[in-house]
Amino acid sequence: MSLASSSSTRRKTPEGLKPPEGLKPPEERGTPTTGTPPASTEEPAAAAPIRPGRPRPQRAPVLPRVLRAALTGATKSVAIVALLLAWELAPRLGLVDRTFLPPFSEVAQAWWELVANGQLADNAQASLVRSFSGFGTAVAVSVPLGLLIGWYRPVADLLNPLLQVFLNTAALALLPVFVLLLGIGETSKISIVVYACAWPILFNTISAVRTVDPTLLRLAKSMNLSAPRLFQKVILPASVPTIFTGIRLAGAVSIVVLVAAEMIGAKAGLGYLINASQYNFAIPQMYAGIVTISVIGVAFNQLLVAVEKRLSSWRVPATS
Repeated sequence: MSLASSSSTRRKTPEGLKPPEGLKPPEERGTPTTGTPPASTEEPAAAAPIRPGRPRPQRAPVLPRVLRAALTGATKSVAIVALLLAWELAPRLGLVDRTFLPPFSEVAQAWWELVANGQLADNAQASLVRSFSGFGTAVAVSVPLGLLIGWYRPVADLLNPLLQVFLNTAALALLPVFVLLLGIGETSKISIVVYACAWPILFNTISAVRTVDPTLLRLAKSMNLSAPRLFQKVILPASVPTIFTGIRLAGAVSIVVLVAAEMIGAKAGLGYLINASQYNFAIPQMYAGIVTISVIGVAFNQLLVAVEKRLSSWRVPATS
């Protein structure tokens, strides 16, 4: 009986399968092989936990990304291409007088001639130096002053009536005053740019400080932050987007006001180039100067957008 039971047990066990370590077969333990074998009192060793590997980020295929970027660029440039196409066809089809609005191809040819003879570079350099000098001065003065006025209520109450008077006075209306006081040299042109750019930056900075989320302020005060640390860690970072809105507006204003100032009294600059071309009836050169101003304005705005993204990289992007 014991031999039969033992042989039956061996037949049921697959070949090459050894019993677990620490659990001997019945015949070696000396227990009877008849009947139900006693349950083992030893618990099997716990299996080591398997740590799932960190999934490797899968990169999107290159071709779909290139196609998506090309489609985005084409979508953004459709309106500009349509404008240039209408500009080219309208004079050629007789819809407008090509004497006063030449086709875009003629304007592009005149633009290239101005580049070749160096006139465009010289005039653009003169305008950019004036514009950037006035714009940089306005930023350096208006941002600290706006932070001070927005942070300290007594300073705001003292200066607000005076600021409202200057805000509602157009910069170009004061251009003759700047010319009379400062002459027709570089100082008057840079000063009028400073005046025109200061107000958008100043009032956007004041608004940025006053409209900081009150919840952030309460959380910061609950952490017992000092006033300088509160201003550095909460007020200033939260104000960056609104401040840059004013800076971008001032960037556009700096070019517009400067061109107007150069048309009145200047011997170099894009405004001077446009005005002189009009007097000499060089209409393609006049439009070439206008196009150059537009391109510079767009490039300057994109530069400010890139700087804003860099300084406000902590913000969580909005999900669509």
